[in-house]
Amino acid sequence: MQHLDPESLSLLALGEELGDDAADHLRSCAGCAADFAGLRRAVVAAKPGPDAVALEAPGPQVWAGIHSALGLSPAVATNPLAASDSPSPSASSESPVSPSPAPLPSREERAARKRKPGGGAGWMRRPGVWLAAAAATVLLAAGAFWSVQQNQAQVTPLARAELAPVDQHSATGSARVVEAKDGQRTLEVQVNKNEARGYQEVWLIAPDLSRLVSLGVMTSDSGTFPVPAGLNLSEYPIVDVSDEPVDGNPAHSSVSIVRGTLVS
Repeated sequence: MQHLDPESLSLLALGEELGDDAADHLRSCAGCAADFAGLRRAVVAAKPGPDAVALEAPGPQVWAGIHSALGLSPAVATNPLAASDSPSPSASSESPVSPSPAPLPSREERAARKRKPGGGAGWMRRPGVWLAAAAATVLLAAGAFWSVQQNQAQVTPLARAELAPVDQHSATGSARVVEAKDGQRTLEVQVNKNEARGYQEVWLIAPDLSRLVSLGVMTSDSGTFPVPAGLNLSEYPIVDVSDEPVDGNPAHSSVSIVRGTLVS
């Protein structure tokens, strides 16, 4: 038995006509029918009009979180949904009912739809629906891009190091120190592969290798580590990623995987 592909199931859920064969298969195949039911529920929930499912209005903390994350001005701090004149669906005394998927129309009903002007997925042909959806998508994308740009602009690069393999190892990587607006410095480390037999630990080391400071354990191919306040990077310019055994000894194992010197 050849099942309906995802595109055909999506079109059926949207109300498109794909012929009697697709409809007959949907009635006889439990798997495809279940997929169709899930898609149909999503369509009903998103479909505008009097038969649309009422959604619960978000609380004021949702807009407050959006306002804070995007850094919007105080002029738009007020929750735009709070001023709505329409009653909140949550205030209704009736319990919300989950929409059940619409039954597949019979052959006679599908034939009648084809004869009816504008039959089928009429809501898909409403320009206002598509324009509103497109506008919402553009706004969300712009907001996300703006937020990323703001986050990137909030740190200042201070120094960078290229990490080269040590002894028998072959891994390479890079590291950089950045400073946030609040003065907190962070070491960002990337290594192209994990060659540790135990676990990877990140260190800042003095040029003569006599003093060192552990910044933390690196559990993947990248990690971010706060630099202790007051630590002079010119006194600890070497970035070292070591292979540490699980032996409870906090000292450096003397087995370095990669190492490099920070340069401003």
